[in-house]
Amino acid sequence: MPSYTVTVATGSQWFAGTDDYVYLSLEGTAGCSERHLLDKPFYNDFERGAVDSYDVTVEEDLGEIQLIKIEKRKYWYQDDWYLKYVTVKTPMGDYLEFPCYRWITDEKEVVLRDGRAKLPRDDKTQILKQHRRKELEMRQKMYRWKEWHPGFPLSIDAHSHSDLPRDIQFDNEKGIDFILNYSKAMENLYVNRFMHMFQSSWSDFADFERIFVRISNTISEYVMQHWKEDFMFGYQFLNGCNPVLIRRCTEIPKKLPVTMDMVECSLERNLTLEEEVKQGNIFIVDYELLDGVDANKTDPCTIQYLAAPICLLYKNLENKIVPIAIQLGQKPGPDNPIFLPSDATYDWLLAKIWVRSSDFHIHQTVTHLLRTHLVSEVFSIAMFRQLPAVHPLFKLLVPHMRFTIAINTKAREQLICECGLFDKANATGGGGHVQMVQKAMKDLTYSSLCFPEEIKAKGMDSKEDIPYYYYRDDGIKVWEAIRNFTEDVIHIYYESDEVVCEDVELQAFVKDIYVYGMRGVKASGFPKMIRTREKLAEYLTVVIFTTSAQHAAVNFGQYDWCSWIPNAPPTMRRPPPTEKGTVTIEQIVESLPDRGRSCWHLGAVWALSQFQDNELFLGTYPDEHFVEKPVKEAMAKFRKNLDEIVNTITERNKNKKLPYYYLSPDRIPNSVAV
Repeated sequence: MPSYTVTVATGSQWFAGTDDYVYLSLEGTAGCSERHLLDKPFYNDFERGAVDSYDVTVEEDLGEIQLIKIEKRKYWYQDDWYLKYVTVKTPMGDYLEFPCYRWITDEKEVVLRDGRAKLPRDDKTQILKQHRRKELEMRQKMYRWKEWHPGFPLSIDAHSHSDLPRDIQFDNEKGIDFILNYSKAMENLYVNRFMHMFQSSWSDFADFERIFVRISNTISEYVMQHWKEDFMFGYQFLNGCNPVLIRRCTEIPKKLPVTMDMVECSLERNLTLEEEVKQGNIFIVDYELLDGVDANKTDPCTIQYLAAPICLLYKNLENKIVPIAIQLGQKPGPDNPIFLPSDATYDWLLAKIWVRSSDFHIHQTVTHLLRTHLVSEVFSIAMFRQLPAVHPLFKLLVPHMRFTIAINTKAREQLICECGLFDKANATGGGGHVQMVQKAMKDLTYSSLCFPEEIKAKGMDSKEDIPYYYYRDDGIKVWEAIRNFTEDVIHIYYESDEVVCEDVELQAFVKDIYVYGMRGVKASGFPKMIRTREKLAEYLTVVIFTTSAQHAAVNFGQYDWCSWIPNAPPTMRRPPPTEKGTVTIEQIVESLPDRGRSCWHLGAVWALSQFQDNELFLGTYPDEHFVEKPVKEAMAKFRKNLDEIVNTITERNKNKKLPYYYLSPDRIPNSVAV
């Protein structure tokens, strides 16, 4: 009688093993096997990290194996099991791989296809078509869209982390408990003694060092020492944790009535301001989105304030970007002066602090939350709903969706919810952050997620004109590496544009993102359909780049740039100055966050800047969803390209006081998971 050797691999994460009964059935073109209990006498099967082999004997040859069914039945108590993969050696000596990489919970079963990626048109038999359809029907019941707030991209329909499908939950929920992690961070940073001291101001700038000196590192310490300098202020627009707002100024806006007399002493080329604009030496950052946003009112004992400044910057003869004018409101007038570097020291310093605080708010809520977390969740939900596990694009994208829905659900549960942790320290808490996302949705376009296109649209693409924009330089390298990888994979499975058009599952995926993620807004520019291989490569690059590199660029530098509180105040406790010549050091310190809010802020930026345990970095794919040699060769080529980028960045950063490494591929996690 024919005998098959079945090898079963159990996951290595905590509690992955099981003591339950596990049964296997084989389904081939010539027949189905009976249900076989996988059990070896006097042996503990399916232990964590184990690879177990079993002989399965059948009465007659089953033909080509199409599906295998794994059933789990309770032995003693409910016992979840993480199945990595199953391999089957046929009587003819052929090996078939059946990737799973899923949890099997309760008394459930999974039906697996072999690991060869297939498009819908490749399935010729009814049994395979039916399996494909059933998987998507089941997934669409599990992964449902829900509106969290009006105007937001839709998110997963789950109230808490524990409501999520087991496959997308964190292995250890405690590891991503925000309350626990923030409290632990404050304890590790020796600042927990200040965490309840709300309304208690610091004495002076040096007093902030009491929560800082023990945890200084290269960049954060440099920021502490140089934060008052115009060079450091300007440098952060290029290479800080929010390097996405600066744009070349092509015309001074009417709402910022800067004159030549005001800035003449800041210009170094003996040109007029208009001539400097024409030569491309003037840049602008406008925080208009904050205009009209309600400040946090959750603490009646502390009035908090927001501003919507406009900052004009200049590229000097050393090619450094420095500020030359700051207006703290959107409407010009006598009570909204334009602050200048030639003003009194504290006037100019407080104006820059207000800009830095506004930058922090835009970074946290728009750059970070909306444009990486929420967008990545849209990609994740659409993938699970519309792409079956056998689809090559599911196999390509699933490593880049790891834990994204889980971290966002946990954030809605504890962090950005009403009365959540975000309200404790941030002036945009208490609902302001919701207003910001709603306003920012109009600028969330497909082209703005295409990295090179967005850099060019802002007039920031010239390396000769702006030589120290490392975010741009490294980002384009990583974008191109991802683009080349997606092209390689696409050309393996899609031999023509016609095949792209005919892929109904791909088109459903794209449509889900447009209809539910972008809320069907035509102005978003998100495609409703993809018709060419070239466009598909770009689209997949947007998805992978956003979930990996873009998130890394704006997340993991938060402690470096925001831990020195005066450089990134999460709230301001005094209104913006309305006249010049009145600002004192006491007024600045009274404006900055109190001791309690400073500590919660510090705990937050520390916790958010840490990599996950067992983090998987870009190009690392330990779960072998693909089994075909051409794809594995494409992955090896991708890793080689990424290694070359790492080497280039490492070489450039040698001996730099301010190294830029956030877009080094060895520091880019595969997915949004923190």
